[in-house]
Amino acid sequence: MSGHSKWATIKRAKGKTDAARGQIFTKLIREVVTAARIGGGDIDANPRLRKAVADCRAQQMPADNIKRAVQRGTGEIAGAAYDDVLYEGTGPGGTLFLVEGTTDNRNRSAAELRKIFERHNGAMGGAGGAQWAFDRLGTISLEKSAVTEDQLMEAALSAGAEDYRDEGDVWVVYTPPNDCDTVASALEAAKLPIQASKVAWIPKNKKTVSARDAEVCLNLVDALDEHDDVANVYADFDISEEDLARLSS
Repeated sequence: MSGHSKWATIKRAKGKTDAARGQIFTKLIREVVTAARIGGGDIDANPRLRKAVADCRAQQMPADNIKRAVQRGTGEIAGAAYDDVLYEGTGPGGTLFLVEGTTDNRNRSAAELRKIFERHNGAMGGAGGAQWAFDRLGTISLEKSAVTEDQLMEAALSAGAEDYRDEGDVWVVYTPPNDCDTVASALEAAKLPIQASKVAWIPKNKKTVSARDAEVCLNLVDALDEHDDVANVYADFDISEEDLARLSS
């Protein structure tokens, strides 16, 4: 998400990571099952599955677990069927949130996420209530210390990227959604080490929040992210370096 590197800094400072909470495997398995159900079990022909499996391997998930998740998705073995969901809501200071996830029970997920919004001075809304404030783009992150701006500019633009931005300790390259894999492959071919790539919701404009609103927004992101059905949280708020330092101390 835009600003995610900032929020990740605070989460590291608090010692809150998905791995520490024991939730990352659950979310990765759900994504593999969903990707295989939608696009089939052939990794070469299914980019979403290919990325999901790569994410599992990066977390050192056993190969048998990955194989069973693919088989559940294709129906070869029994298991829960997950659907993609997108929830929209508002937070403190008029901030807007998009929450992507997978669920085997839409009504339960909606009810639980609605409570999370309400507990953090927010509200979950209907379709279109927040999505208008975001663009759907491919995003490719590269570690700043490993890539110069000149290297990035030349490789990214020649590969068909739309833009790139300085996001603190990383460069983020933006592409049309369908071109994300192609541009990522071109950057790798140019020997530029990629940290992560995915299609994401990027806010068109950011709202700066401070003091108590900043803290509540971050707590809302944390609470949503901790829910098993949630894969990604996107929001349009930004926080000053001063407030980040205060909140991470």
